[in-house]
Amino acid sequence: MARDTRNTGPGRLLIAVYAVFAISATARAGYQILTKFSEAPLAYVLSAFAAVVYVVATVSLAKSGRTWFKVSVAAVLVELVGVLVVGALSVFDSVNFPHETVWSLFGRGYAFIPLLLPVLGLIWLYRRRPAPKRT
Repeated sequence: MARDTRNTGPGRLLIAVYAVFAISATARAGYQILTKFSEAPLAYVLSAFAAVVYVVATVSLAKSGRTWFKVSVAAVLVELVGVLVVGALSVFDSVNFPHETVWSLFGRGYAFIPLLLPVLGLIWLYRRRPAPKRT
């Protein structure tokens, strides 16, 4: 069986960036929900969802094995869809997004890194995918 190399080399940098976003999104969502939830409940629930996605992505990228690889792919795909959907909704339905979230406006508040990160993550995962099982 080939060695799993997703969490080595540049993969460590990817995991570190995901960890920063996991911590940042969790702190932001926690603060927003605890202090001003009534001002923008949909936006703040989506911030909390983004935080969970970043935590799952961070943990799964750091772990080895075929199952963790699949979890990583799922988490990063959910992140990409989330950024695209929330980004579009925040542009076209600003009434429901009076305050920014991690993913609103495609991550503009975070230098668009939330839009770029899942693309880089999927490329990394594709290049480091496990070899097919031998039968």
